[in-house]
Amino acid sequence: MPRSRNTQGAIYMSMAMAGFSASDALSKSVIAYMNAGEIMFLRGLFTSLLVYLIAWKMGALRSWRIMLQPMIIFRIICETLSAVTYITALGMMPIANASAILQSLPLVVTFGAALFFSEPVGWRRWSAILVGLVGVMIIIRPGPEGFTAAALLCVAAVLTTAGRDLATRSISPEIPSLMITVITAMSASFFGALLIPVLGGWQPVSASALGHLLLASVLVLVGYQSVILAMRTGEISFVAPFRYTSLIFSSLLGFFFFAEVPDSWTLVGAAIVIASGLYTFYREAKRRVSPIAQESAPRAPV
Repeated sequence: MPRSRNTQGAIYMSMAMAGFSASDALSKSVIAYMNAGEIMFLRGLFTSLLVYLIAWKMGALRSWRIMLQPMIIFRIICETLSAVTYITALGMMPIANASAILQSLPLVVTFGAALFFSEPVGWRRWSAILVGLVGVMIIIRPGPEGFTAAALLCVAAVLTTAGRDLATRSISPEIPSLMITVITAMSASFFGALLIPVLGGWQPVSASALGHLLLASVLVLVGYQSVILAMRTGEISFVAPFRYTSLIFSSLLGFFFFAEVPDSWTLVGAAIVIASGLYTFYREAKRRVSPIAQESAPRAPV
C-alpha cells in the first residue's frame, strides 16, 4: 500500500529529529573545548562542502541568484536568527532545558500554517497539540527562575525557526531541496564565524573533536534535507508535531552516552507529548478515511 504524503512527511520529520539530536550530542561532547560559534562554523563548513558536492553530483545546483528571492532571503534571516539565539541560550543554560523549550515549536508552526496557509486543523488536533505543549511544560517545570534571558532567547529561537519552516513551504517546488540545503549550511557557517570572537575567540581543535564535528556535519545534512522534504511533502499542521520525536532520541542519546537518566516528571511529560503526537496521527488518518467511507456507502433509491 503506498504511503500518503502526510505519512511520508512524518517519516522525514522523524529522520530530521534523529539527525539533529545525534548532531547535538556530538556537539555537546566537544563544547567544553570550544565555543558554540566555533562549533557552528566548523560543522556548517563541513556540511556545506558535503551537500555542495552531493548537489553538484545530482545536478541540483542552480543559479545563486535564487538567493534574491524574497522567501529564500526570509528563510536565511530566520535560520540565522534561530541559530544565533539558540546558540547564545545554550551558553547560558543546560542543553536539555533549551531543547525542551524548543519542543513548543510544532504549536507555533501549526498556528502559522492555519493563519497563513489556511490549512484545516480540527479542534481535536488543536487539543492534541495543546496537550503536547502541556507535556513539554511538565518537562520544563518553569518556576520564577524559568523566565530568564536564556529562556527568552529560546522562545525567540522557536519563533524564528517556525518562520523558517513556514518560508520553506512558500519556496517554489522547482528549486531543488539540496540547493536550499546548500544555502542554509553556508549561511550557518558564515554567521558561526562571526560569533567566534563574541563567544571567546578561536580555540585549538583536536583530531578527536574534529572527527566528532565531521560526523555531526553529516547528521546536520541529514536533518536539513529531511526537514525540508517534510515541510514540502505533508501538511505542516500534521507533520510539525513529529518534531516531538526528538525527545525520544535525545533521551536515549543522553542515557547511553552521557549517563543522563530522566526523572519521573520528565518521563511523564514525554509520555504525554508522544501520546498527543500519536493521537494527532490517528485523527488525521480517520479524517481521510471518512470521506472515502461516505462515498462507498450504498445510496438509497431515489
